[in-house]
Amino acid sequence: MFGKRYAASMINRSAENDQDRRRFLKAAGMTGLGVVGAGALGGLAAGPAAAATARPAAAAEVSDGAVLNFALNLEYLEAEFYLHAVTGKGLADSMTTGTGTRGGVTGGRAVKFKTRTARQYAQEIAGDEKAHVQFLRTALGSAAVSRPAIDLQSSFTAAAQAAGLVKPGHSFDAFACEENFLLAAFLFEDVGVTAYKGAAPLISNKTYLEAAAGILAVEAYHAGTVRSALYQHTDGILGLGLLGRDLREASVKLSNARDSLDGPADDDQGVIDSRGQANIVPTDSNGIAYSRSPGQVLNIVYLSNKAATSGGFFPKGVNGEVNTSAAR
Repeated sequence: MFGKRYAASMINRSAENDQDRRRFLKAAGMTGLGVVGAGALGGLAAGPAAAATARPAAAAEVSDGAVLNFALNLEYLEAEFYLHAVTGKGLADSMTTGTGTRGGVTGGRAVKFKTRTARQYAQEIAGDEKAHVQFLRTALGSAAVSRPAIDLQSSFTAAAQAAGLVKPGHSFDAFACEENFLLAAFLFEDVGVTAYKGAAPLISNKTYLEAAAGILAVEAYHAGTVRSALYQHTDGILGLGLLGRDLREASVKLSNARDSLDGPADDDQGVIDSRGQANIVPTDSNGIAYSRSPGQVLNIVYLSNKAATSGGFFPKGVNGEVNTSAAR
């Protein structure tokens, strides 16, 4: 659509420094523009750097690389969940290396989908999440963190018990059936949307910010798809002694559980409202999606309402500088 020189000039105007430009060009599959980008507007490096010093103190405390690595941890989790559900196996070893301690994945297997629609949704989302991992790893280069240890087994049971979907002593297998899979996907997808929106103010580099906005848009599409599927799926949760329970009501219980972890605000929403009407897009009174801070996101994935550095889906914590959940 655009000529190479024009595209390169846009990247140079928005990128913070030469290293950022090179990483982004490579991640975007545009390495052929490197020669153009290297000398076109290289003298502008001082401009964005000076602007960065004017950022709010809270934002200046965390580097763009740290924010992207935080996002990469979450993408590892989502990619492993969806890939196991549709293929029975996760990311290739070559996509899990990096700085920090690399961990394995506990649990996960192929789901026996009963509808073609749900299977195709899962396959498409799995492909997107795998691509996000690859993109962030390429953009970060040698600074990318490795995949931390991930639990796709006992963590889902703990979340389901906290939400009241299963009784103490009973387990919740996210891969047992289509209905369980959709509820597990719901647990992740809304968190991903709020995580990227909450991280946006922390990113100073415009190139990285635009990329993060693109991933946010995709995660929002995913969330809307999963929420719509849950709203239409009223057969109940199978194989857990909960036959006949409406999945719409189950989504509200999971939403309440997330709210109990990430702070006093009652922002999280299920796929139906208090009147039982469809609530596919969770927004505030202005029709705007809400945000979570990195600490609040970690509250949910660690399944902890206190300051913690590990737990839940990340039994040994996440890799990188942003690794502690928020204190209530």
